[in-house]
Amino acid sequence: MATRPRRARATAPPGAPARGGPGPGPGTGIGIAIGIGGSGTGRAMAEPPRPFRLRGAGGPQKFGVAAGSLRGLLRKGCRLLQVPLAGSRLCLYEDGTELTESYFRALPPQTELVLLGPGQSWRGCASDIERLLAALCSQRDALVEAARKLLTDERAPRRQKLLADLIHNLSENILAEDKEDDKKWFEGLESRFKNKSSYMRHSCESRMRGYMREVSGFISNVHPAARDAYRGVIDLMAEKLKSVKYNGCYFDRREEEEAARLCTAEGWFSCQGPFDRDDCPCKHSINPYSNRESRILFSTWNLDHVIEKKRAVVPELAEAVKTRDGREVNWEYFYQLLFTLDNLKLVHIACHKKTTHNLSCDKTKIYRKRKQNHEIS
Repeated sequence: MATRPRRARATAPPGAPARGGPGPGPGTGIGIAIGIGGSGTGRAMAEPPRPFRLRGAGGPQKFGVAAGSLRGLLRKGCRLLQVPLAGSRLCLYEDGTELTESYFRALPPQTELVLLGPGQSWRGCASDIERLLAALCSQRDALVEAARKLLTDERAPRRQKLLADLIHNLSENILAEDKEDDKKWFEGLESRFKNKSSYMRHSCESRMRGYMREVSGFISNVHPAARDAYRGVIDLMAEKLKSVKYNGCYFDRREEEEAARLCTAEGWFSCQGPFDRDDCPCKHSINPYSNRESRILFSTWNLDHVIEKKRAVVPELAEAVKTRDGREVNWEYFYQLLFTLDNLKLVHIACHKKTTHNLSCDKTKIYRKRKQNHEIS
């Protein structure tokens, strides 16, 4: 009967401790501790990797990166985005807070982070807005095309409005002045208008003529004995208004004197705020020269009388004429209140407060000061 051959006994490599000896082995636990980074008395055990969403400061593309330490994530991010490791940092996307190791350990998985190279900074969402604004100037056509494609399939009303507004604001032809260069802008207007500025002047002149009609129409409320004097004042103001071409320069971007117009040289108008504020809290602005829709919307903006025309200025004028008692009514003061920027503010319709202003004319300016005659003794 054949005998089973004996199994050869494994021998340890030269220099290795014998089996069961004092060296590290599967039953001692020492080998395991060394394999994962040291015993409890040495370095702390490595944190398990957690996933994060990482992007660079110069672009919107995001990458999924997992790491158990800030240093490890920084190394991986620099390799991925090809950024020098020296001087690089990681920060939160939402507000730009730079990370420390302890802060990193408290972050939840999938936190969005930004890798900053040497000299770069991040201010949260504001940085993305700055990038968008830069793109609006340098890549306008591409942005319009992309927004139109997104709008085709968009169903959320809020996003539809944002995309439509973006397309509207980018589809402008601000610099065009003549009808031949922007025919769509002139749709619905009389054929006599050959350029944008001529129509905008006409728009302002029409408002001034409307104010004059209101002043003239008030004559039925004037005391019969004072109506001739009231007509005389109206004639003086009408002549003055005609001589300055009904202040059409207020809306004309071609007006050379900057102080004489309410817009920039490109045609941008800014809301001057409600009558009781020095500025517009919402920073409203519009350029009616840009496109047809903006031209139409600008008609809803008001030239608001700070001292109210109907409640204060015109009734005070009628009273001044009635009680003048030989004094000369200072019609130029009333002219300034009714037709000039001394008392007019351009306001967005949302800033036009229709409540009573509770402001009155300056009593010291209603009549002209009489010249004093000094006798020489």
